[in-house]
Amino acid sequence: MHFVTLLALAAFFSGAALRICDGLIPRLAADFGLTTGQAGSVVITFSIAYGLMQLVFGPFADRFGKARMVTVAVGGCSVLALVSAAAPNFDTLLIARVAWGMAAAGIIPLAMAWIGDAVPFEERQPTLARFLTGTLSGMMAGQLAGGLFADSAWGWRGAFAALAAGFAVVTVLLVVRMRAASVVAAPAPATGFLDGLRRVASTPWAWRVLAAALAEGILLLGPVAYLPAFLHQRFGLSLSAVTAMLALNAVGGLVYAMSARKIVARMGQLRMVLVGGWVMGLGYLAYLFSPWAWTAGPVALLVGFGTYLFHNTLQTHATQMVPEVRGSAVAVFAFCLFTGQAIGVTLCGYAYDHGGAAWMLLPTALGLPAVGWGFARALRRHQRTAD
Repeated sequence: MHFVTLLALAAFFSGAALRICDGLIPRLAADFGLTTGQAGSVVITFSIAYGLMQLVFGPFADRFGKARMVTVAVGGCSVLALVSAAAPNFDTLLIARVAWGMAAAGIIPLAMAWIGDAVPFEERQPTLARFLTGTLSGMMAGQLAGGLFADSAWGWRGAFAALAAGFAVVTVLLVVRMRAASVVAAPAPATGFLDGLRRVASTPWAWRVLAAALAEGILLLGPVAYLPAFLHQRFGLSLSAVTAMLALNAVGGLVYAMSARKIVARMGQLRMVLVGGWVMGLGYLAYLFSPWAWTAGPVALLVGFGTYLFHNTLQTHATQMVPEVRGSAVAVFAFCLFTGQAIGVTLCGYAYDHGGAAWMLLPTALGLPAVGWGFARALRRHQRTAD
């Protein structure tokens, strides 16, 4: 099995872990006697740990090898998902989710950095798009599985145990593949632990990419955690039905991933981020104002397509911000994205509990087109400078 395929498989379960709690939040709230916003802390704690741990995994990957660190991270996720499944109370679950988020931090970003090392820049965006099929399929499966488990007798314990088994299988496959072929990069020359992070922080273009990632995390990923609860309460649909419709977001991303080579060639990166921002913003307006429950599915699909027009362009530039310390660069990118998610989920939880859905969704609908426009301007200036 090709190593990129195994990385995509690892990303599948990592993506599922990122999204599985969306559908489980109402079940967790019911099981532990919490509000929706309080139960959302299982997403917030995971995101904070995921983001902060990037600052450790990135330098380690540059020093000891990206493939090796991905394998360690996948094995850690298997153990900690099982610990989460066995948690006797909500406080213990939060602690387990923190540790799980720390382990998960070393999968998708370091896999992207490995691809950045192995694939020329001209081919990198389509290759990253193919890798995205694993992440997106996992997000779709995780969101759907969260709803299904929430409506079943197995509940959140069954959901986490299933992920633990999946991570364990991928760990074994990665170890076997690494022993059979040389996919572990030679260690980087000895440098100070923080040198890579300093080089990223001293690169002006990196700041623009990182700012866009932070804004995306706040505005896009923040409300996502509460969309199942919002649609469930507004239309009276089962959580299984709601999460099945919202899982079409990942289908939209897969449509992009399968056609990425043609889209990049025809649209170019500037138009991709502009169109992506507008599609995402209009989609969130549709979530808020559409009077029909069935529109959530098509809207999710369109939002997913728009998301990856924007996000895949950001990812590509993240792998090229500072090529000499690519592990650290991509890790800081992920740190900004998931720190943004933690901020966004916190703000959206408060807004949803105290102000309602409009306070949660309108900032996203108005902000995402502005972020797309701002990054397109920055990208245009960067391309002119590079030329």
